[in-house]
Amino acid sequence: MAILEGNSIEKIKKLYCEEKLSAQDTANKLGVPIDAVFYCMRKNGIVRRKKQESNAIRFERATPSFSVVEATTEKLRLLKAIGTMLYWGEGCKSDKMAIVDFANSDKDMIVLFLEFLRIVCGVDEKKLRVFPYFYANQDSKKNIAYWSKITGIKKSQFTKPYIRQDFDENKKDKMPYGLVHIRYGDKKLLNLIKDWIEEYKKLMGRYQSG
Repeated sequence: MAILEGNSIEKIKKLYCEEKLSAQDTANKLGVPIDAVFYCMRKNGIVRRKKQESNAIRFERATPSFSVVEATTEKLRLLKAIGTMLYWGEGCKSDKMAIVDFANSDKDMIVLFLEFLRIVCGVDEKKLRVFPYFYANQDSKKNIAYWSKITGIKKSQFTKPYIRQDFDENKKDKMPYGLVHIRYGDKKLLNLIKDWIEEYKKLMGRYQSG
């Protein structure tokens, strides 16, 4: 095993502890095997990061799949507010999901939320997914074609629909085309939208207290 010499421990402290590089990236920078880095760390009392901390660092450094547009016009500010409020009311805020997930059967709400994602959030169109939710008496192919046209999202980006079997004839007009979940798999965007929700809540709090 290669042995690190001289001031290598200071370099490891800088790369691993200060710059938060992984042990492998630290080894690559120093041009030595990773075992040599671990040996030097053990010898000098440098504690290895836990998996949870390493994952958090990788998450923070990951490049977002979206590009937010600054809300410099009244239209953009309004669209940002509408999209954020829609998600506050109808979106999944759970960290367990780790994705943006907005569900509704109202086509106008779906269209508005997608405008928010596309125009304000600058999402990658290819990463958009649609999870349909239909009743057993409905024509799934017809409904998927309907939602594909409404959303402008390709059918290939629709996942297998959930089919609910307990259809109630008295509610047949309630959701004639079922409902859809608009999903976007980027936890950074989910966190950002949740931050915007909190900002609007604080803003409304100031108005109410005033």
